[in-house]
Amino acid sequence: MSKSFQERIAYALSISTDTRVFEMGRGFASKTPVIFKNCFPGRKAMIVADIHTWPVLGEKVFGLLTDAGVPTEKYIIEKEEFHAEWKYVEMVDLLVEGKLAEAKVIEQDNNHIEADAEKAFKPASDDYFILVSVGSGVINDLCKLCSHHHGQSYLTLPTAASVDGYSSFGSSISYQHSKQTFSCPAPLAIIADTDVIAAAPKEMTAAGYADLAAKVPAGAEWMIADFVGSEPIQPDAWHVLQDYLDDFLSRPADVAAGDPDAIADIFEGLTLSGIAMQAARSSRPASCCDHLFSHLLDMTEHRFNGKLQSHGFQVAIGTMTMCAVFDELFKLDLTKIDVDACVKAWPTLAQEQERALEVFKGFPAPKLGYDNITKKYDDAQEVRRQLEKLKAEWPALKEKLKGQVWSFEKMQAAFKAAGAPYDPSMVGVKREQLRDFFPKVQLMRFRYNLLDLAKRGGFYDAIVNPVFEKGGAWEL
Repeated sequence: MSKSFQERIAYALSISTDTRVFEMGRGFASKTPVIFKNCFPGRKAMIVADIHTWPVLGEKVFGLLTDAGVPTEKYIIEKEEFHAEWKYVEMVDLLVEGKLAEAKVIEQDNNHIEADAEKAFKPASDDYFILVSVGSGVINDLCKLCSHHHGQSYLTLPTAASVDGYSSFGSSISYQHSKQTFSCPAPLAIIADTDVIAAAPKEMTAAGYADLAAKVPAGAEWMIADFVGSEPIQPDAWHVLQDYLDDFLSRPADVAAGDPDAIADIFEGLTLSGIAMQAARSSRPASCCDHLFSHLLDMTEHRFNGKLQSHGFQVAIGTMTMCAVFDELFKLDLTKIDVDACVKAWPTLAQEQERALEVFKGFPAPKLGYDNITKKYDDAQEVRRQLEKLKAEWPALKEKLKGQVWSFEKMQAAFKAAGAPYDPSMVGVKREQLRDFFPKVQLMRFRYNLLDLAKRGGFYDAIVNPVFEKGGAWEL
């Protein structure tokens, strides 16, 4: 890497919109009282942990803050496993206000009815508790959104290098049966104790490796969106992570072996990914189709052997799948596209809305595709412009994309070495199910993706079907 850790972090903090403190090192949890007092002078703390993270770090942080004279309460989530669902947002909202008993009632209510998300916001007050998130991605996302609901920030102490959400703008929450990204600021301060993070269960670190690796195909899809003019690449948000991404991912076997330095690289990469999202004010730098496979599994409450699968493990399958789709894309000569024929065949908005309703028929969020295709639909004139540009500039675009995205074989080998899933069956997903996800993946977000371009150019089947045919990455 051309820049030192200190230089990379200094640059990241200079472009971040929310995070002002990022401390990472061995035993750095001990810095919590000083950082809390500096960031939130005179305020009281509410530690939010679960039954796994309380003994790992929460209890220690509670003692550190208490001994330092910070008025501190604690709330330990007793559920063995849980997703970032709106029920828990309501629970943590009550913790900000110090209503621990009422929060416990919501946690234990298996038939809780979601309240209106629009009514969650409260006027800011110095009487509120500052949330101290001690855990992985779910707890962090809950604390992030609930702090935003109360007009304040929070402090996070990650316990694993498992996701990039610690430092990201926005929280990914299931609300009304739909996985949504709610806009909310990232934490003011992040304290990463590498002794704790390196000691996390290996599968959590492997999940983090996979989540970081997703930025490879996601970056390629951002390049496509930039190419057509849908979402231009923002230089700061791109370079803060992409300049070092391959280096961060270069030691998968060491990650699996628990090497502290290799795991620190993964955590740094995940943190920089989150800061890229802060700079962009969206998740565009960090995810595209790769993540949507995971969102579909979350929204259908997918389990394997009776257990919810981690975000990173699900994303691993989506990431490899999109690498396989790019492999097929690179086999095509798009300079031979018949633009006139593509434009003539292009459906109307009404036809696309009807298709979206049919694709999501019976799905927990039946209007998800309809709403998003309505946002990102392009008329025939715009489709012609995009395809003429693609036809004229395909050789140069192809080379840029090939320089960004990894082959399916390379990504699969890296996941295998890192201890991440490298076949859909490893998270309980059948290849037929994965194939059938594609129409939903293309439609379920307003974000322009490779599948959108393929639909416009008439080569959708040419890049999707071979993935599941004889000799394909996921041969049926």
